[in-house]
Amino acid sequence: MLARRFLLPGITTLALTVTGCSSATHTGAAAPADPANPTPVADGTQQLEVAAAPQGAPAPVEIARVGAGKGTPEKSALKVASFDQKTGRAVIATAPQSPAPQSPAPQSPAPQSSAPTKNPPSSKAPQNAPGSSASPSQSQSQAPAADKPVAVGDVIASAPAPGAPNGLLAKVTEVVGKTDRGTEVKTAPTTLASVLNDDKADGKVPVDPSAITVEPLMKGVDFSWAKTGGMKFGPEGAKLPLGNLRLDVNAPIETAPGAPVSAGASVNGFVQLAPTVEFAYDGSGGVGPRTAFLGMSGDWSSQWSLKGHAAASTGSPKRIPFAKLHAAPVIQVGPVPVVVNLDLTCYVQVEADGRVTLEVSQDVKGDFRVGGSYATGKGWSPVSTSNVKSTPVKAEVTASGKVKGALGAEASIGLYGAVGVSADFAPYLRGEAEAKASASTDGKTSVSGAWALYGGFDLSGNLQLQLSLFGTPLFERKIPLGSLNREWPLVSGRTAS
Repeated sequence: MLARRFLLPGITTLALTVTGCSSATHTGAAAPADPANPTPVADGTQQLEVAAAPQGAPAPVEIARVGAGKGTPEKSALKVASFDQKTGRAVIATAPQSPAPQSPAPQSPAPQSSAPTKNPPSSKAPQNAPGSSASPSQSQSQAPAADKPVAVGDVIASAPAPGAPNGLLAKVTEVVGKTDRGTEVKTAPTTLASVLNDDKADGKVPVDPSAITVEPLMKGVDFSWAKTGGMKFGPEGAKLPLGNLRLDVNAPIETAPGAPVSAGASVNGFVQLAPTVEFAYDGSGGVGPRTAFLGMSGDWSSQWSLKGHAAASTGSPKRIPFAKLHAAPVIQVGPVPVVVNLDLTCYVQVEADGRVTLEVSQDVKGDFRVGGSYATGKGWSPVSTSNVKSTPVKAEVTASGKVKGALGAEASIGLYGAVGVSADFAPYLRGEAEAKASASTDGKTSVSGAWALYGGFDLSGNLQLQLSLFGTPLFERKIPLGSLNREWPLVSGRTAS
């Protein structure tokens, strides 16, 4: 019988350094404003510091307040005791007072234990003592204002509170009356422009990996992290750079029907990243912001292998989510607590014709940045950049066919529970092989084939309508980030016999 299979020789230790960067130009949109360099305006407005909110504060959390919608935001001696999302009713009460600092000043806190904890996602260990992350000038500006009665027109911004797990940004429309828990009020949604007014803010806040909750979606997923202060968790925590989190996966995937047991398909590897929230606002333009930015960036590395006889994918590629991650970090914009909702779904994606048995591995390192940038008169513009390097690759492909494997993440970032930016970042490896066989009456046979492997990444996503939460005009539809794709050849060749 004529042999119709051929083996492409193993390809080992290929060093490849290829860089892809910048996004496709968005038609009709202005170039994104640079949040790091807001236009200087000599108008005496405040430059608010952007930093991670202090950990370990008493709950429920105090609020920032703008009296009757006027003036500058102040840290209030009030709290949101409860909130009903259906009716918009809230109960505002006096916040518990933080313990007064002792004199003399306490020594620096002892180093935190590096021993793993059993439930890292729900860990609430303080990063710092309350207020220790703020500069002296910031601490003074955040001193609670006098406990004035809440009034119609007040704008309040609160970190997560009972009934408001994503925080609360609202305007008081009616004071219903006193209750045994505090003052009941009716509220309506409002915008950041109504609380930040003509102030400015610009900063980046790393997401605390220990505050991220992880939901494994299949067996064989491990979670590790390392944070500043020396705390580490998970089997790989001791190896991670500070501020990084890592997901390891070792799981089977659907194997093509009829494939031998030895050709069972599986994926093995890890994703490691250090996400950062980027926030900027410049309200010096008058009504609404002059510029604004919301985005997410971070370092990314992954090392993974896909092997076996993958089942054919019909229609769209087969996406296999293996873990969901969620975080709701509170960033302090001056006295204003801004709640950022961050979600990631890590997945393996396989696109195959069911004929290829392969073993491929790839090591990817780089960074990414996605977000939306606003400028008066120009509207919202997408931002999507990536700088990726692919290093050692090993590949072995048997038989004819095509296959594409990716280890990526779907991400979304928003404010106060409303999604503002969604993105899909997927470094991938693609292979294809073609075999031809011939025979003649004299009994001679020949098998020949061509093969090629490619590395690359896809980055896509959308700006969502909820970005109008900044106080900018509402746009009518989602604005695509623009599909950013880079692909580079790894190796190719021919074989004949």
